[in-house]
Amino acid sequence: MILKIGNIEVENALLLAPMEDVTDLAFRLVCKELGADIVYTEFVNSEGLIRNNLKTKKKLKLSETERPAGIQIYGSSIKSMVEAAKIAEEENPDIIDINAGCWVKNVVGCGAGAGLLKDPAYMQQMTSEIVKSVNKPVTVKTRLGIDSTSINILEVAKRMEDSGIQALTLHCRTRVQGHKGDADWEWINKVKEVVNIPVILNGNILTCNDGIRAFTDTNANGIMIARGAIGRPWIFGEIKAKLAGIEYPDTESPEFRIKVCLRHLYLSIELKGETKSVLEHRKHYSGYLKGFANSSNVRVKLMKVLTYKEVEELLYEYLNELNGMHHEHRYFSAEYDVVTLK
Repeated sequence: MILKIGNIEVENALLLAPMEDVTDLAFRLVCKELGADIVYTEFVNSEGLIRNNLKTKKKLKLSETERPAGIQIYGSSIKSMVEAAKIAEEENPDIIDINAGCWVKNVVGCGAGAGLLKDPAYMQQMTSEIVKSVNKPVTVKTRLGIDSTSINILEVAKRMEDSGIQALTLHCRTRVQGHKGDADWEWINKVKEVVNIPVILNGNILTCNDGIRAFTDTNANGIMIARGAIGRPWIFGEIKAKLAGIEYPDTESPEFRIKVCLRHLYLSIELKGETKSVLEHRKHYSGYLKGFANSSNVRVKLMKVLTYKEVEELLYEYLNELNGMHHEHRYFSAEYDVVTLK
């Protein structure tokens, strides 16, 4: 299946979902290196943008090496969202995405995110105004409805198509479900029957096999991966390799995972500096080291260090314990190819 958005055209497209405090530039670059076709920023608050909040504006920054890349914005005011879209367009994203799916109480309570599903007509008006205000392709990410008694995605999908968006991403759960329960992928084909724009599947893509099944069991034009990429950014490469019938590195090997973990940290340091990056990277260790013996003890040690060299030494010492192998300590160069582990 082909996904076409503006000048972007990808077969069996794999997209990295926008995630708060996760999809910063370093993580997006790692996912891109490991097979993601399209990546998205963290979701960006429209009110923060129009107030010129520095922390909010930093989320807009894109790198040429991560393209195609989208900026996702959220808010409840049409005026603010239109202005935010114009500001986002100045960063020259490949896509501007509207968040109509965030289930968090504070966001929904303000009428933003999945709260927009309560008023499809208003949601259409907002989207139409944004489409008219920018030259970049506009897309929408949303959910089935507020709850199981108010699923209105078929109406919403048609309204979104009429508003001029170029693709719709559907998280196949309701707002009330959040991340709980199984995503109902059957809605992808139902939505495809009522619209002609591309429909992207999101929800329950946690493993390589989930990704394969999403393509074989639905007519989705692409799949968007969120939590399945946290601690496992190679999920994109795994899916691509399996679809192509080719071998992929052993992603369960400690060597592979530790090298990806260090590559991620290295990229972050290049962008944010060493101390800040080492501190922020602490939240990623549980994912990268999940399932390995005595990993909790290593994580305790990692929480106490402040330099890349210390992190590298601790992780290679741990790798030696796991494998009984000797690994030369070295910093990663910009040319380091984490995919083939050269």
